[in-house]
Amino acid sequence: MCYGFDGEAALRQSLDRRNLLRGSLAALAGVGLASGLGATAAQAGGHHHGRRHVPKELISIQLWTVRDALNGSPGYDATLTHLARIGYPRVELALGYFGRTAAQLRRFLDGIGLKASSSHDGIAADAAALEQKIANARTLGQRFMVVPYLNSDKEDDWKRWAEQMNVEAAAARTAGLRYGYHNHAHEFTIDFGNGRRPWDVLTEELDPRLVHLEIDLYWAVTGGINSGEGVEDPEGFALDVIRCAPQRVLQYHVKDRDEATGDMADLGTGMIDFARIFRRHQVLEYIVENDTPDVTPQQTAAVGYRYLRRLTY
Repeated sequence: MCYGFDGEAALRQSLDRRNLLRGSLAALAGVGLASGLGATAAQAGGHHHGRRHVPKELISIQLWTVRDALNGSPGYDATLTHLARIGYPRVELALGYFGRTAAQLRRFLDGIGLKASSSHDGIAADAAALEQKIANARTLGQRFMVVPYLNSDKEDDWKRWAEQMNVEAAAARTAGLRYGYHNHAHEFTIDFGNGRRPWDVLTEELDPRLVHLEIDLYWAVTGGINSGEGVEDPEGFALDVIRCAPQRVLQYHVKDRDEATGDMADLGTGMIDFARIFRRHQVLEYIVENDTPDVTPQQTAAVGYRYLRRLTY
């Protein structure tokens, strides 16, 4: 059973909007160079048989997890160096560049063997800000850029944001980048009063040819539980979200949930059956995250990496 939307209808609507997007993109024609977008949907998902591990090269960590260490002790450089020593090949950027330009940060990351493959960036205020955001992502060698958070109880706000994201995503595509949206739980629980919720609007309005989804598995499971639709089978609810969206799911935030409290938990200590989800749908990036690390940010990072390296599915 799908989560309350018609994927085929959404795809038809997205095609009808392409002429509208062309006009909006004319002013952004110089933002980036045309290039390929890398792996296809077939590589990003699908059904596979047998026991396998998450490929090491696809494991990343969202830097929000280690924000206390970045902003305090031991500091940005030492924390990123520690992540590289744990074994992480990638990070997903957040919180800015900590006094560096994009070029300076790229040189630092190259020097310690880390790649900034993705970032969390809000919707740009104007065309100039979008151009700078895309230029920075290209300088850093990113593959993805993701909108991390939107929230409103007004349906029109979500429609406007979706249209803005479509425009940004088209510019990002021209620059050789993939543009995505990262969910929380409220997209599945806010009711506009007409039986529709933010996730319905997003999956109907976001152009599946331009925008992908970065599914936060903790928040998808929590959204199913909080809405009442995923209480009996939280992972099944998350899988329905993935399966039914017309947009491709290319990234996961892999974040566990404490069964007793519902709080976030370090990977492998909570209730979420990640193996079941990964068997049904594989992605291009598996990003460790815990907004509230159980011990220290550095230990949470190490536990998350080891969990994904040892998990079989």
